[in-house]
Amino acid sequence: MSLKEQIYSTLIVSASESFNLSLTALLPKSNYSPVHIVKNIAAAKRTAAEKNFDFIFINSPLPDDPGMRFAIDTCTTKNTVVIILVKTDIHDVVHGRVAEHGVFTLPKPISRSTLLQALSWMVSARECLRRFEKKTLSIEEKMMEIRIVNRAKWLLISEQNMTEPDAHRYLEKQAMDRGMSKRSIAEEIIHSKYIFSTEK
Repeated sequence: MSLKEQIYSTLIVSASESFNLSLTALLPKSNYSPVHIVKNIAAAKRTAAEKNFDFIFINSPLPDDPGMRFAIDTCTTKNTVVIILVKTDIHDVVHGRVAEHGVFTLPKPISRSTLLQALSWMVSARECLRRFEKKTLSIEEKMMEIRIVNRAKWLLISEQNMTEPDAHRYLEKQAMDRGMSKRSIAEEIIHSKYIFSTEK
């Protein structure tokens, strides 16, 4: 899927109507959907707990909190790209506190062109995270397959008196002869053992 076809779910945390209107005008529905807007950090926490977002914009300060802790916590626990906008006079301080956690910062006031540039950075960061997610998922799936195959091998060894090499060859031959994956064959063996056990 090309970037032009990618859709990003977005949460805007801002009490400023003018900022919300300006930002949403830069987020075409074809690429940014859904777009949720909340006006304080408490609402942002509830919304983020219920749904995962690709992007979160925090227009700091909010009525109940500056938003820095929420930004850091979100970046460290979710695969979400977070940007916090703060007044120019405190930008360096805020950046120093949140940058190491992966939070982007921008000084206010902010121009339309700078905001568009920030969006392009966020897209790049999210796509990098997406590739990492796929790689992590692939590793987890492979580890799960190894565990299932090993469990089936030990059932063959204990129930059929096979050696470990014999069990390994049996799984491979069954998979090849039946055009199935070793994991599927292993799951069949485990399931058959379960049925046999419950029928005793």
